[in-house]
Amino acid sequence: MSSDHALPFSRRQWLLVGAQLSAQTNRTPSTEPHFWTLCEAAGQLRKRKISSEELTRLCLDRIRRRNDRLNAFITITGDSAIEQARAFDRDSDRRLIRGPLHGLPIALKDNIDTAGVLTTAASQFFATRIPTEDAEMARRVRQAGAVQLGKLNLDEFAFAGTGTTGSFGPAHNPWNLDHITGGSSAGSAAALGDGLCFASIGSDDGGSVRIPGAHCGVVGFKPSFGRASTRGIVPSAYSLDCPGPMARSVEDAALMLSVMAGNDPLDAITLDRPVPDYSRALHDSVANLRIGAPRPYFFDNLDPDVAANVEAAINLMKRKTRQVRDVTLPLFPLVEGGSTDIELYHYHRQMFDASPEKYHSTSRRMLERAKAVSAERYVETLKRIREARRDVRHTFEEVDVLLLPTMREPAPLIKEIVEQTHRLPLSNVSAFNRFGLPALTLPCGFSRDGLPIGLQVVGPYFGESVVLATAFAYQQSTEWHLKHPVGQVSDLPI
Repeated sequence: MSSDHALPFSRRQWLLVGAQLSAQTNRTPSTEPHFWTLCEAAGQLRKRKISSEELTRLCLDRIRRRNDRLNAFITITGDSAIEQARAFDRDSDRRLIRGPLHGLPIALKDNIDTAGVLTTAASQFFATRIPTEDAEMARRVRQAGAVQLGKLNLDEFAFAGTGTTGSFGPAHNPWNLDHITGGSSAGSAAALGDGLCFASIGSDDGGSVRIPGAHCGVVGFKPSFGRASTRGIVPSAYSLDCPGPMARSVEDAALMLSVMAGNDPLDAITLDRPVPDYSRALHDSVANLRIGAPRPYFFDNLDPDVAANVEAAINLMKRKTRQVRDVTLPLFPLVEGGSTDIELYHYHRQMFDASPEKYHSTSRRMLERAKAVSAERYVETLKRIREARRDVRHTFEEVDVLLLPTMREPAPLIKEIVEQTHRLPLSNVSAFNRFGLPALTLPCGFSRDGLPIGLQVVGPYFGESVVLATAFAYQQSTEWHLKHPVGQVSDLPI
């Protein structure tokens, strides 16, 4: 897609976003620069306290020192990033601001096409694949002024949720290198958690921004199905997939979503609906909100530390809102032999049928099951997805937003996952892909072993604003998002 394809923002809107951003960041950051939030870094750039080149070199130095142990990046575009940063600094000298991400170093999940830059989807098949065009999400952040640091590790083709199945090796959790990051947006969460970049974009068809977000103590936001374009992202499940921002704070997620959201006329999924002012929505009052806790299923068999921290979060929000009540979400009866995994096989058929041995064993098992899906059962699954999206609307006649655990347990050991000696609990995240609802995870505490725990905030269809307002109200009353890992990777000298 050519770079002159218009974004759904006028110059005036860019300037308004910048003004709101400046208001949010009119404080001196209390952390080391590599752990600044995206908004804090933007504020320091705007006040000329630091240059884009200095920020970019800071990130590249941390990547050089830490990536061998974290395995967060697959491709590092250091020379290009420095050139971009210098160009943005020259623009700043002329008081020319390219957009709300002007001069800010970010990185993208490596299933998002980037023109002229290796995009592997962590697969042997794509080990030398260099796209000729940007994905729509890559184009938007580039036009918004972001500096691109490189491409981040993931589960092979974004199939799994552990961060251990990619062809370039598992990503490691910055809070404890022996534990998984979760996936599939594994490198995104690891890089953010340890200060290697200031934001990322992942993709989520069953929890892939929220699982690693929860396990690595950062924010991951899956917007409503159809809110952001999937064009140029290596396909996963066409009926469920959403790109989503990953960041260190709720404000950062709102800023990133403001860049990502909106219709793409060349994409078959996005809907042409107005994009709210997400940064302003953060400050909407939550006093009259009705919160629902979907306890049946979603609160079953929780790790005790997860249960305690999530209940504490719900009790905190009970004091800030009109009401908290238990709710029951509509059941989604699975269709035996009718998984949407057939949509994976649709894209991979020729590669998989020709060379199944090139896939990770987890991917092979998934694709073998997908091959056996009948057309009749797949159609029945799609019918039930539509019915679930209809039925869940009734829940949001009773409440305005849902609070629940993102994951039922803290991140398990990489060794246990690789050797398949750990049985993963039932998912708390994939239901909201089937419902098509916006769902965000943010930190709400730690296990007794020092591993992050995530709180999931879910809103009605296209209700990103109420999700952000609720999450921001919680974040403002806690300091979990201000804590950073020490003792594993982050105690190494800069």
